[in-house]
Amino acid sequence: MKEIYQKYKHGLVIGIFSLFYLFAFRYLEARPIHGYHVVHTVFDDFIPFCEYFIIPYALWFPYMFGTFFYFIFFNKNKKEYYQFTFNMILGMSVFLVVSYFYPNIQYLRPTTFANNNIFTQAVRFLYKVDTPTNILPSIHVYNSLAIHMAINSCEALRDKKWVRRGSLVLCILIVLSTMFLRQHTVVDVVMGITLAMFGTVIFYPEQTQIMVEDNAWTVKRQHN
Repeated sequence: MKEIYQKYKHGLVIGIFSLFYLFAFRYLEARPIHGYHVVHTVFDDFIPFCEYFIIPYALWFPYMFGTFFYFIFFNKNKKEYYQFTFNMILGMSVFLVVSYFYPNIQYLRPTTFANNNIFTQAVRFLYKVDTPTNILPSIHVYNSLAIHMAINSCEALRDKKWVRRGSLVLCILIVLSTMFLRQHTVVDVVMGITLAMFGTVIFYPEQTQIMVEDNAWTVKRQHN
């Protein structure tokens, strides 16, 4: 047991923070609020509801837990684990702070559904267990981008193109699902993406430099 603990004790970092996050989130959801700030833009009114996006939305959970499982138990590069973990912690911590000082809500959810199928039933369940409050920035969006960044930057997965491409597709679908399920507004998504870019600059400076150089080379090539 001592040997196992020594080998995988780095996994305690996200485990301990997850417990703190769950308790903090439950407090934020249960505390009495006299008034919420309504989050809404005109762009939200043009996005239709589509119940089929419940599939990628739900896949966010195995996407996240599976990635942590891989980095804790199979990836030998602990630096990559800590990059991924602290990037996730950054986003979730900012979310808790914003929710505490700026309690927010959205009123985009449909009250009736055009179809009655297993997907709309799943959406009804989602609406029942997840309130439309404390949505800014979108953790679904931030974490998905942080997960993909970790997978895309993992040296052991460098030659696994199908894993990296599959992660990118799933990440994009999850981001879209937050809007098509009327779970988040465009503002939540944009802020989640912006925060994820900030986290990438902090925790993946090498990757950021590579992306900057690639973009500069592309611009130069187009100019020539």
